[in-house]
Amino acid sequence: MSPTQIVVIVLVVLVIAAVLAVAARSLNNRRALRNRFGPEYDRVVAEQDSRSAAERELRDRERRHAELTLTPLPPESRARYAAAWEELQVRFIDSPGETVGDADELVTRLIEEQGYPTGDFSDQIAHLSVEHARTLTNYRDAHEIHLRNSRGEASTEELRQAVVHYRALFADLLGEEPVGQRTPEQRHHPDHDATSR
Repeated sequence: MSPTQIVVIVLVVLVIAAVLAVAARSLNNRRALRNRFGPEYDRVVAEQDSRSAAERELRDRERRHAELTLTPLPPESRARYAAAWEELQVRFIDSPGETVGDADELVTRLIEEQGYPTGDFSDQIAHLSVEHARTLTNYRDAHEIHLRNSRGEASTEELRQAVVHYRALFADLLGEEPVGQRTPEQRHHPDHDATSR
């Protein structure tokens, strides 16, 4: 074998190794994004023109999230929010429409107190997706029902479902299930389960 052939073989092997390394890195990055963003990864891929554009968007979300100054809630704030949630659930039976609006406001206050921006809903979703992607579908659905309710278009069952959806994000943000998942009426009537499903 001539020295030229050996050089060509070595170069081909190096090129193949470099291509495989880039492919493996890309696959690892994709896997890391999928693990971090869960169902949000698939949603963004479906919304974007290409998988690489979606992955750029998700990496941009991570970068913007890293720039936030997030503060963990002290125990007294957690207790205050848990009590407010319990009160909200109790009020649902008498005024479901108003309660959904109150749930939206309570979740927004909790998000803001932790340091997330709360101005534009899509920006809020983008920032939350980095650490709370698994409950974002719930939040989107709840917010949509809240908007329909403000137009007088939501049924009582949809309002109940909105409260359930808000609770999923609320619990995720608190790091625990809110105190009092069932209203006093539900505790006395096990067959009546207005907001715990």
